[in-house]
Amino acid sequence: MLKALLTDIDGTLTDRTRRLNTASIEAIRSLVDGGVQVVLASGNASCFMESLCRMIGTQGSFIAENGGVFRVGYTDPLRIKGDQAVCRKALEILQAHYREVGVELTLLSPGYRFADLAFARTVPAGEVNEILRDHPVQVIDTGYAIHLQSLGINKGTAMVALAREMDLPSSDFAAIGDSVNDIQMLKNAGMALTVANAHPDTKAVAHYVAEKDYGDGFVEAVERYFPYFLAR
Repeated sequence: MLKALLTDIDGTLTDRTRRLNTASIEAIRSLVDGGVQVVLASGNASCFMESLCRMIGTQGSFIAENGGVFRVGYTDPLRIKGDQAVCRKALEILQAHYREVGVELTLLSPGYRFADLAFARTVPAGEVNEILRDHPVQVIDTGYAIHLQSLGINKGTAMVALAREMDLPSSDFAAIGDSVNDIQMLKNAGMALTVANAHPDTKAVAHYVAEKDYGDGFVEAVERYFPYFLAR
C-alpha cells in the first residue's frame, strides 16, 4: 500500500490561473488525517514552502528549489544539496550578456534561496541555455520561471534522499506532477501520476494520466490510488 504522496504545486494543485484548487486542498487534508505523508515539491523558495505546508495542513515535509533544498517535517534542519556558488557565476555571465543589449533580469526571491537562482521568463530559455552551454549548470524552464541549478540535482534526487530520512523506500511514494522538471521524481516513485494538462514528456513516464486537468486531475488521481483515506 502506498504510504506517501509527493506532489508538485503549480499546474497540479492549482487551476490555469495559478489559484489553488480548493478540492485538491481538501483531498490533501483527508490524506494527512488518514496518516498518509504528503510532501510538497516546487521550484519555490523554502520559506514559501513552509508557509504553504502550514496553511494547507501537511506534516511539513517539502522539496524546494527544484530539488536543491528539502526538509522532513517542521523541525528538522534544511538539507541543501545544490551549489549556489556555481549558479551565481552563471547568473553573472547572463546578467552581463543581457545588460549589453539593455535587458535587466528580474530575480525571484534571491535573498531566500540557498541552492538555485531564479528569474522571470522575460528572455527565452533556449537562448539562456545557449549562453551557458559551457558552464556546469542546468537551465530549468518550469513554465513559471527560469532556474539555474547545479548539475545532477532535481526533484527526483531530492525525493530519494528525503524518503531515506523518512525511513520509507521510494516505492512507497506516489508522485504527481505536470511539468518536465517533475519527470525525475515520477521516475523514482513507486507510482507515477500526472494531470491531463501535463507536458507530453511527463505523461510518457506516468503510470496513470488523469482525464481532468490541473487540481481536478489531482483529485481524480488521489481518489483512484488513495480511496480509503478520503473523507466520504
